[in-house]
Amino acid sequence: MIHVSPDDLDGLTLEEKAALLSGRDFWSTKPVDGLPAVVLTDGPHGVRRQAGDFDALGIFENLPATCFPPAVAVGSSWDPSVAERIGTAIAVEARALGVHVVLGPGVNIKRSPLCGRNFEYYAEDPLLAGVLGAAHVRGQEGGGVGASVKHFAANNQETERMQVSADVDERTLREIYLPAFERVVTEARPATVMCAYNKLNGVYASQHRWLLTDVLRTEWGFGGVVVSDWGAVDDRVAAVAAGLDLQMPGNHGASDRQVVDAVRSGELDESFVDVSAGRVAALTRYVTEPTDGFDAEAHSALARELAAECAVLLKNDGGVLPLAPGDRIAVVGEFARTPRFQGGGSSNVNATSVTSALDALPDDVVFAPGFTLDGSGDAAALREEAVRAASGADVAVVFAGLSDREESEGFDRTTLDLPAVQVELIRAVAAAAARTVVVLSHGGVVSLERWHDDVDAILDGFLLGQAGGAALADLLLGVANPSGHLAETIPLRLEDNPSYLNFPGEQGHVRYGEGVMVGYRHYATAGVPVRYPFGHGLSYTTFTTSDLAVEVTGDDAARVTQTVTNTGERAGKHVVQVYVATEAGPVRRPARELRAFTKVALEPGESQPVTLDLDRRAFAYWDVREGGWVVAAGTYTVQIGADSLDVVAEAAVVLAGDGVVPELTMQSSVVEWFGHPVVGAECVQLFLAGMPADLRDADADEQAGMLQMIGSMPMHRFVTDFGASIPPEELERLAKETRAARG
Repeated sequence: MIHVSPDDLDGLTLEEKAALLSGRDFWSTKPVDGLPAVVLTDGPHGVRRQAGDFDALGIFENLPATCFPPAVAVGSSWDPSVAERIGTAIAVEARALGVHVVLGPGVNIKRSPLCGRNFEYYAEDPLLAGVLGAAHVRGQEGGGVGASVKHFAANNQETERMQVSADVDERTLREIYLPAFERVVTEARPATVMCAYNKLNGVYASQHRWLLTDVLRTEWGFGGVVVSDWGAVDDRVAAVAAGLDLQMPGNHGASDRQVVDAVRSGELDESFVDVSAGRVAALTRYVTEPTDGFDAEAHSALARELAAECAVLLKNDGGVLPLAPGDRIAVVGEFARTPRFQGGGSSNVNATSVTSALDALPDDVVFAPGFTLDGSGDAAALREEAVRAASGADVAVVFAGLSDREESEGFDRTTLDLPAVQVELIRAVAAAAARTVVVLSHGGVVSLERWHDDVDAILDGFLLGQAGGAALADLLLGVANPSGHLAETIPLRLEDNPSYLNFPGEQGHVRYGEGVMVGYRHYATAGVPVRYPFGHGLSYTTFTTSDLAVEVTGDDAARVTQTVTNTGERAGKHVVQVYVATEAGPVRRPARELRAFTKVALEPGESQPVTLDLDRRAFAYWDVREGGWVVAAGTYTVQIGADSLDVVAEAAVVLAGDGVVPELTMQSSVVEWFGHPVVGAECVQLFLAGMPADLRDADADEQAGMLQMIGSMPMHRFVTDFGASIPPEELERLAKETRAARG
């Protein structure tokens, strides 16, 4: 590996330093003065290494690589070891293919189930997304290949993604849309962070200094390269000044000339160029000679093993799954033969091999395609053939889902429904079959309505990678036990989603009007029923939780202990979900928020103690007035959830909190002055002392009524417009006391 120090750039001219700040072509940086080119290419669930030269964008002509389960599936594993093992394997393949930085993982929040790129993201919850993203980066970076956490930030839709402004208040940013990035950056230290296409509050992410410098570098300590998404830079000079180091792809030196000209004219200080050039030069530490290759067969086996960890058993009435030996099985649906295993667009991997579920199921199953993926053929005849097959079977297994035509990078969906021909097929088969199982393949949530109650079991595979078909067969046959849990809510109606009225926006803006009430936070807080909640997942065995204890460990932190027992007859894995609920503080809090989780493997009858620590952030909210994280004094209920709605155990703790002393100014309201914890009582007495006797002697209810009418008025207007009797010098003295109390 090559190591670069800042001194190595001393001999470079301004033009050479500027040349480091943009690509040579679509997928590599420029070699400058002995520094080698760095090859960056798409991920995140496999290496999409373009075949041939890099002079043109090629999405479908790529070298073979393993397609591991995409993030939509990994999110449902709730298992950081799954994400880390994928990252480790991707590093092996990247080094064999001559790739130095693989672009991923994506940790954007699933704000709406309609987002066309949700298959590339983990969850609707920032803790789950951040833990899994950090694990992926650790695996990939540990293998000597740079990672690029993306897309920073508030990239939650494909509609107008190149220029839409995501209008988000700071509390919502800090609590929902930034924490996953923060965790990956501070815990896993990726080589690069990729900026998003969109604007954030009116400013392109590529030139958003608050985002790229104040938050990312100053607050979080990021020292790596900020790289643009491909084509995301609007103003190159402004982007350099904001903290964006590397523009991709290359544009034949046009941006380099803009940077040089801006420095020569005095518009841009050369120090910005120096710093960014040093960061890009340091990226060459990842440059190594390509290795001799990778074991494609072993990686495909790994993909199969990990895919089985990700599928979610949503429903299993009567224990129809796993399929019993000797059952006559009818397999219905083209997806059983032609699997959908990855998303469409820039992350599309040229898989080394693909195994369908039909290939992996017993040879004696009866198969009927039921429908075509392109909508061709005689739908009625295909359905009738499937019904005949199902009527003669003990169990009919219908493979349904979405094709690349229904969802892909580049566009958002307009409905949650499965194609009508598939819904009709499921209902017809369910009416004819003794028992019916539906297996789903899709990148974004699909509606289960109109057919859910007609079937006995639903196994949701999302997108499971190239070995997903074999993994689904393992789960159906009981070779593997389902252990996935939903990383996003399945609603009853699209209209119930909190972003519904504000997605995808209009006239160049999308307003995040739901604030922090994203996903399960909204459903739990507003009491909106759902089909299946965040965190839901069944198993072929059963688990119980006992002996919950919560201990305050100092500095507003706590330790949670409990015992988990496998009470069934099969080995299985259980996801422990720890939520925190509170009404403490001056802001509206969600009914509960996921604050810790782990996945434990248990043999039949085995019990295992589980300990999870909750730090201050587990209890904190972002205070916009204080400009920081605050733990409010009060009671917090630690809840163990079977999912985000079903609490199976809980215990309360009382925290001292931060004891925030608000600063008072003449712009502060009358209520803020009178209710201040340090000077409020004295302020009220000073006010009453100068009031006429009838007001001074009024009872508490009358005084409270008067305060309701004028309480929100700024103090300076209260004093001048209503002749309040508090002397100005006394108000200034009290304000100084609040500043002193704040330290």
